[in-house]
Amino acid sequence: MAQRKAFLVRLDPATHEALQRWADQDLRSLNAQIEFLLRRALQDAGRLKAVETSTTEE
Repeated sequence: MAQRKAFLVRLDPATHEALQRWADQDLRSLNAQIEFLLRRALQDAGRLKAVETSTTEE
């Protein structure tokens, strides 16, 4: 498995709660949901190459 880097993200409470609800609905942890959304945004913007994506996104 690829090594991961940890970092702190500060979110306002409403954003945090909305992300947590979304993660719960998708049966993901909050961390996995944020990573999934960031990866999808990077792909949509053409800033992440296909070989850089994980096969275990969902």
